[in-house]
Amino acid sequence: MKAVRLHSFGGPEVLKLDELQMPQPREDEVVLRVQAASVNPIDWKMRSGKSGLKREQLPVVLGRDVSGTVELCGVDAHTLRKGDPIYAMLGWDRGGYEEYVLVKAVEGAVKPSSLDHVHAAAVPLAALTAWQGLFDHGGLKAGQRVLIHGGAGGVGHFAIQFAKAKGAFVATTVSASGIDFTGKLGADQAVDYKAERFENVVRDIDLVFDLIGGETQERSWAVLKDGGTIVSTLAQPSEEKAKQRHARAVVYMARPNAAQLNEIGELIDAGKVRPIVDATFPLSQAGAAQQKLETEHTQGKIVLDLAA
Repeated sequence: MKAVRLHSFGGPEVLKLDELQMPQPREDEVVLRVQAASVNPIDWKMRSGKSGLKREQLPVVLGRDVSGTVELCGVDAHTLRKGDPIYAMLGWDRGGYEEYVLVKAVEGAVKPSSLDHVHAAAVPLAALTAWQGLFDHGGLKAGQRVLIHGGAGGVGHFAIQFAKAKGAFVATTVSASGIDFTGKLGADQAVDYKAERFENVVRDIDLVFDLIGGETQERSWAVLKDGGTIVSTLAQPSEEKAKQRHARAVVYMARPNAAQLNEIGELIDAGKVRPIVDATFPLSQAGAAQQKLETEHTQGKIVLDLAA
């Protein structure tokens, strides 16, 4: 089978298309024939040496999201069967930029019937990151007010839709090109972060969902209600400032969760959530796909289409 592997740290050119042996499933695993795999920011950070990946761990296959068809089943993978169309967020020990990949039964769920594989592959990591940040860590409830920093990106565009489906008021910060885009996703208030300071126009926020970090996270305390929550995917918010405001400050990393993917799939098939794909690339152009994500403002996700 073909797989794109990272052999050394550097620019997009270090990703190489290799020939590997097809994997064999252990008891609780299936072999998935990958139809599509999405590209996430962590992929280019790992490629460039800006993550926790060590040189001695190379070569590795990158990619955490896949959608495809079950090819082989381990004896204990009772929830999945040969021929099932599934999507999954993979654990760190495997990568999705390849034609066949091992998926644990607890990671994979039957893909939404309303989606093709390209759009299904756009869902798992970004949607689970949004879901877990808003609900598991943020405790978002109907009627509350949430501010989502970076609402036009992969995680952000799901977060807007999930929060609206929950019945929350949604404010978001985006570039000028993201104003209309996030409005169509349901955002009640979109702020062009280059044109105005969000703390001058947003107020009384119950939950800040921070996908940007740095100064943006620090300025967010000004809009948070007493007793509110700041949840970040990037850096620990100030615990001292949280204490002053009787608030919670959380940093987290998303985890694979088949049960939550089933819930998300139901929302998608009900027409309440839709994944947006900004661009697709063939597997052989994984480097170009990463470069686009790293250097451009994308709206939604970038996906590798293995059928292309």
